[in-house]
Amino acid sequence: MFKNMSTLLFLLTLMSGSLISISSNSWMGAWMGLEINLLSFIPLMSDSNNLLSNESMLKYFLVQVLASSILLFMVILLSLFNGMNLLMILENLFILMLNSSLLLKMGAAPFHFWFPGVMEGLNWINNFILMTWQKIAPLVLLTYCFEMYLLYFIIIISIFIGSVGGINQTSLRKLMAYSSINHIGWMLSSFLISNYFLMIYFLFYSFLSFSVIYLFNNLNLFFLSQCYSSMNNFSIMKFTVFCNFLSLGGLPPFLGFFPKWLIIQNLAYNNSFLISIMVMLTLITLFYYIRITYTAFMINYSEIKWYNNMNNKYFLLFCNFLSLGGLPSIFYIYSFI
Repeated sequence: MFKNMSTLLFLLTLMSGSLISISSNSWMGAWMGLEINLLSFIPLMSDSNNLLSNESMLKYFLVQVLASSILLFMVILLSLFNGMNLLMILENLFILMLNSSLLLKMGAAPFHFWFPGVMEGLNWINNFILMTWQKIAPLVLLTYCFEMYLLYFIIIISIFIGSVGGINQTSLRKLMAYSSINHIGWMLSSFLISNYFLMIYFLFYSFLSFSVIYLFNNLNLFFLSQCYSSMNNFSIMKFTVFCNFLSLGGLPPFLGFFPKWLIIQNLAYNNSFLISIMVMLTLITLFYYIRITYTAFMINYSEIKWYNNMNNKYFLLFCNFLSLGGLPSIFYIYSFI
């Protein structure tokens, strides 16, 4: 009981830290909110049953402290030189470093070196928090002062690293980590349109990640080989789960295509070259998702005769149904608007 209460307290503190950061009217207040968020997430990462959690906790702490130090240092320098005839090159350098610290906090490429390793040592609940909620504050803060030329580079390199890094991965946690890096590139591209599209993309991405991670957490799956052998008795679930990979990759007609479709439609006129590169690189992600799905559907595996009944199976099937059939439903609702 005490452990559950302390976990709830840390979760509330984590959420309040992010809310303080995004609602602050000064960079110092935003920095304080990020620190509150960091210090409340560190205890949640601790797991006595997982030996790798301490390593992941230390990696995450050191990286976040480095990013916070750079952020605070750049904020102090910009406030000191405020009102002076500062060279444009030097001011752009300060803003560039400020953006880099926020990108390091969210794990965008090429500052992603810590993200897959930290994901590998955490349980699925902490992975979901790291993939979704922990990106809210850096994303919102980045909208205040992003550098356009840096943003183009980060978008392309994040989608490229997220696509290529997932090839030949057997760990589901690393696969989800590189998928998250890929989606960061798409989220950053929504800056070029409006913050409204960023919110839509983030909500759809969070729901799709929850649908996949909820299953992995219930079945205690961490590697692809476990997926093939653990779900032979759940034919419908096996179909929906592996199709969820395709939805997460943005393959039509699944729901994951809808936010990508919005970005493509709104960037096609102004940044056709950028959106072409983004789509071509995302096809690499779809390639290995289709390869995984093909392997699961077409190759026979030995079927075990005993298995544990999974709790909340119908809720999971409902989430996966929304993930797979949500796009036609949106079209149907949109036709009446």
